[in-house]
Amino acid sequence: MRPEPARRILMMTAVEAERDAVLRGLNGADGVDVRLAGVGPASAAARTAAALAAGDYALVVSAGIGGGFPGRAAVGSLVVADAIVAADLGAETAEGFRTVDELGFGSARVPVDAGLAARLTGALQAAGLAACAGAVLTVSTATGTAATAAELASRVPGAAAEAMEGYGVAVAALDRGVPALEIRAVSNAVGPRDRAAWRIGEALQSLEAASAVLLEVLR
Repeated sequence: MRPEPARRILMMTAVEAERDAVLRGLNGADGVDVRLAGVGPASAAARTAAALAAGDYALVVSAGIGGGFPGRAAVGSLVVADAIVAADLGAETAEGFRTVDELGFGSARVPVDAGLAARLTGALQAAGLAACAGAVLTVSTATGTAATAAELASRVPGAAAEAMEGYGVAVAALDRGVPALEIRAVSNAVGPRDRAAWRIGEALQSLEAASAVLLEVLR
């Protein structure tokens, strides 16, 4: 009788630069497939679902760079999601924004394995990397003002980072019964778009370093 093949880890990144940083960190490690999700939750959900349908995976990880909320995650640091939240999925009302949870149409949150997220955060810190756990928000429109940043931070207590793919990846994983995680390396502060202050290269280096630690925890 043939032994059952080992179940693998699927890592989804939005763009090639993120994928290449992850691959450098993994350094040819077996058991991990790194795929492109595209930009935004719709593309991420569709491509993750297709990858999951074609393979047997034990875990899906949305990985990449993103914005960090001031006071929670500094540029160059890492955020491990303890909640994956579609922060702008809902409706505007006369009383303010209402999430799909409040409207009764589903949930804007995908839970993560709290113990696994905590172990990953601890391993990153033990490796000398600046890392914290917190909610990672998925948005379809990247935040560009201080007012929007403040509104999102108020809407989702504990928000640490913002990106555009995590919820799509996580929903596809949830639909297949596969656990999901999200990790973000911070390239800029959430708020006014000051491209001169972005540190994309530094964030990609942090993502590479984090990827070198991932397998110690995820296997």
